[in-house]
Amino acid sequence: MTLDSATLLITGSNRGLGRSLVEAGLQAGAGKIYASARRIADVTVDDPRIVPIELDICDPASIEGAREACGDVDIVINNAASLANASAYRAESLVPAMAEMQTNFWGLVAMCRAFAPLLTGRKGSAIVNILSMGALAGIPFCSSYCASKAAAWSFTQSLRLELAGSETAVLAAFPGPIATDMARPHEREGRWPANEVARAIYDGIARQDPHIFPDPVAQSVAAAYAADPWALPARFAGSTD
Repeated sequence: MTLDSATLLITGSNRGLGRSLVEAGLQAGAGKIYASARRIADVTVDDPRIVPIELDICDPASIEGAREACGDVDIVINNAASLANASAYRAESLVPAMAEMQTNFWGLVAMCRAFAPLLTGRKGSAIVNILSMGALAGIPFCSSYCASKAAAWSFTQSLRLELAGSETAVLAAFPGPIATDMARPHEREGRWPANEVARAIYDGIARQDPHIFPDPVAQSVAAAYAADPWALPARFAGSTD
């Protein structure tokens, strides 16, 4: 799959990995990037190929507006996410956990439902769902986040089967810990740079790799999962807040 002159839509592009995906997409040769955020003013525009789009993936009307505005899109990258950084079991309230599920699962589902029909039959098109290595096994200090990503992973597998007869590839990326502002300050040490993760994701898209593990930690988890998926939770057992 070539990214040269492709038109991309990237959700949650105002910060963190999303912003790095915009920058790396330009470097990879994208012809146009619809860079979306809930507030259009938060989108950084420093290249004429960037088209800011206001998009709240938890709002059906907002999604429909984006679908109408982005009719020429080739690749949809579902990156927008919510992270409470808390254990659902120990949290005082489940409101943050419910927000994670609303964004990370239902928002992603809604985006796929809206854009898959638009992409179907378009050669070289793709839906790329940014998940997490936590989709493969729960991590104690962010259990509800992992649950939301696991749900998104299950949906991604089903969507891939449903679109198997179309021209649209369905890819999943499973990043490990990334040095972004979503992480708590004391956790950023040793995390993989977002720009390198973004470049590796585009390399995976170009290969049409159905399972993209874009950093060394994620690759290590992938190897452990392939060897014995039932043993992976024990690997995360020591992860606490």
